[in-house]
Amino acid sequence: MEYPMHIGGREVVTGRPLKIELPYDGSEVATIYEAGAEQVEAAVQAAHKAARVMRELTLDERATILRSARDKVLERSEELAMALSSESGKPIREARAEVGRAAETLLFSAEEAHRLCGEVIPADASPSGKGRWAMTLREPVGVIAAITPFNFPLNLAMHKIGPAIAAGNAVVHKPASATPVTGLMMAGIFEESGLPAGALNVITGPGGLVGDLLVSHPKVAMITFTGSPDVGLHIRSLAGMKRVTLELGSNSAVIIEEDADLDAAVPRCVAGSFANSGQVCISVQRIFAHKRVHSELLDRLVDGARKLRIGHPHEPSTEISSLITVKEAERVEAWVEEAGRAGAKVVTGGARRRATVEPAILSEVPAQVKLSCKEVFGPVVAVNSCGSLEEAIEMVNASEYGLQAGIYTRDIQKAFWAARQVHVGGFLINEVPAYRLDQMPYGGVKLSGMGREGPKYAVEEMTEVKLVCWR
Repeated sequence: MEYPMHIGGREVVTGRPLKIELPYDGSEVATIYEAGAEQVEAAVQAAHKAARVMRELTLDERATILRSARDKVLERSEELAMALSSESGKPIREARAEVGRAAETLLFSAEEAHRLCGEVIPADASPSGKGRWAMTLREPVGVIAAITPFNFPLNLAMHKIGPAIAAGNAVVHKPASATPVTGLMMAGIFEESGLPAGALNVITGPGGLVGDLLVSHPKVAMITFTGSPDVGLHIRSLAGMKRVTLELGSNSAVIIEEDADLDAAVPRCVAGSFANSGQVCISVQRIFAHKRVHSELLDRLVDGARKLRIGHPHEPSTEISSLITVKEAERVEAWVEEAGRAGAKVVTGGARRRATVEPAILSEVPAQVKLSCKEVFGPVVAVNSCGSLEEAIEMVNASEYGLQAGIYTRDIQKAFWAARQVHVGGFLINEVPAYRLDQMPYGGVKLSGMGREGPKYAVEEMTEVKLVCWR
């Protein structure tokens, strides 16, 4: 099928068609169109015009639009799931789960529209405030550029678009080049839900030109981006005084203490390491297990990984399919080989067929190799032993990232002490860092980014506080 861009309430095509392929086997999925400077300018101008309409919508009108979009997502859930699976290559069971989460994100956003308010400031708490009253309002920032990644192309887009609408903003959405289809479908769903023309514009094509034009445009007030640290740093350097939310990389870690419940920890670590072929920002990449349980944990993880079914993403029983491109699969394969040459033991997996990499578990991976210090974004996990909780925390914190981390222990004092010591945006106790509820605050420290997502927290990022004072 062909999917035009959506600009100012109209469908737009260019003379530059692009093919979207199923990563698993390269079969053609859809045709989209590459935006140029003209389409970027038109989208920003349409959003700028619509922003004046959006800020005048009542909170209930915004919530009604979001609830309607949520209902339409659920009505078209199987269609959206198949499109999502086809463009991203993720197993259909995971695609269906993502559609459900996207509907929840829209519902949470609708609820936050109803809660949008300021506060009363106690002016007469100061002697000079006698006879005065002060309050704050939360007002929309205006035009928001939303740049979204390939790994969760539907739900992560809704984490930006839903709160933006709840806050009364207009949006220019630039989906990932490999996975634009569900974003284009959502533009139609929002139009059917009563969103004013131009309040959501979706432009497609390679990120370099389009992204830079969006980020530097003087009528764009805020950029919200999920992607790699390199691109995030580039966006930050171009943004100037614009507001910026950056959700960047990670190499999330789990600490397994000697008193951990392995029956609970093992299946969660397997799922957390290999869901969506490891292409999850908070995927489990590093496990630090106490030396007394390391061997047993490793054996049980290997057994779990080998049971995962590899296959075509549209097959209901498939648990592992492909990475987003052959090039990315080749990179993951090369990182596994590098670790092996440096002394790590490849216990299982790592073989590649086209864009699919078998779930890989490595043991005693040196700290200097890419699998330890960079984000692999593939189905690979390193399982290293440690002698104490302090040592494990030191290794977790040695990373340049700090998105989420977790610990398994039966000792609540250990757990909460670790929560205070580990330098991350989110810490999970008796759970893997890959766990996320869409209403939670989500974001990291260090190279993992700045700002927080989750509808309540994103609305705060997407509004300005205005003081009103009178006597």
